[in-house]
Amino acid sequence: MRALALDIGLKRIGVALCIDKIALPLNAVLRKNRNQAAIEIKKILQEYHISLLIVGIPKGGSSEDEMKKRIQHFVSLLEFEKEVVYVDESGTSKEALKFQRANTRKKDGKLDSLAAFIMIKDYFAL
Repeated sequence: MRALALDIGLKRIGVALCIDKIALPLNAVLRKNRNQAAIEIKKILQEYHISLLIVGIPKGGSSEDEMKKRIQHFVSLLEFEKEVVYVDESGTSKEALKFQRANTRKKDGKLDSLAAFIMIKDYFAL
């Protein structure tokens, strides 16, 4: 099975790949706008022949419904016709911080892709 996990944010989209239960974070997609980001994600879906898309949605909080709508709209732009699973991404960014050096706080998307990696690990119980 080939799966892709997405941690969708307004500025960056974390991306992680899982092939035959081997998972790794990929480079994040830096969002200029949703159409550009969707095109980049579509290329990844095609390049790796993805059959399962795992998408994080933050549960709880006052903006949960708004974020869920935005994320589902973005996923619809991907025109992905295979299985899509939405998972709770709460706490994945905090957990990802454990993997990052304390003094590196770059906004290059590595933290976002680590969060997506954690989602994929949790989903497959790796």
